[in-house]
Amino acid sequence: MSTPHPHHFRPATTHADWTKTDQYHNKYLLSQDEALEFALKNTDANGIPLISVSAAQGKYLYLLAKTLGAKQILEVGTLGAYSTIWMAKALPEGGEIISLEVNPKHAKISTENIAHAGLSSKARVILGPALDSFPTLSPSPPFDLVFIDADKDNNGPYFAAARKLVRTGGVIVVDNVVRNGRVADDSLQTTDVVGVRKLLQMVKDDKGVEATTMSTVGDKGYDGFMYILVNEGI
Repeated sequence: MSTPHPHHFRPATTHADWTKTDQYHNKYLLSQDEALEFALKNTDANGIPLISVSAAQGKYLYLLAKTLGAKQILEVGTLGAYSTIWMAKALPEGGEIISLEVNPKHAKISTENIAHAGLSSKARVILGPALDSFPTLSPSPPFDLVFIDADKDNNGPYFAAARKLVRTGGVIVVDNVVRNGRVADDSLQTTDVVGVRKLLQMVKDDKGVEATTMSTVGDKGYDGFMYILVNEGI
């Protein structure tokens, strides 16, 4: 039996490796975008944590929206509207993304960032607890895409509410479902990991959807997202 060449093995990678890899690929696949850069700078300047999706993840959401031919998108958790702007850029004329945000300061800054991007006709922020805002929504046609990226303990209720508003063939993406591997550690019972576990059980029990979790590493660390295909609308 031949012995593998030692260069075939690499030591465990680090956060620095992940960030370097993101930056390397991004220089080929992502273009400079003044509106997105402004959104990040304005968000940071106003003391809002820079915990939005990475640039590569934002591009993924943009490409997913385009692939679906999305005209109606729902986002739960706006923060500074970085992901909102990415998805809004994928919408055709007449398309709209609605983003639900509970924090008044976040809603104000995100609205500024959306306006600066010239996307106020395609994106709007609804202020208030998302679970209160859901019943006020009656999209016609139903949403093509839902992106959930808010408080993790409410992932299950957010999924249940969004499930009723998504068309058959639509997609729900839930961010931060790996949490640096903590979700799979049953000794941990923090609200964020418990919220993800409840979501996993709900999705497992829902025969009208199919789903998978994709782990991710990059400049945002080690996490992952759940991709949920709605085969039967409610």
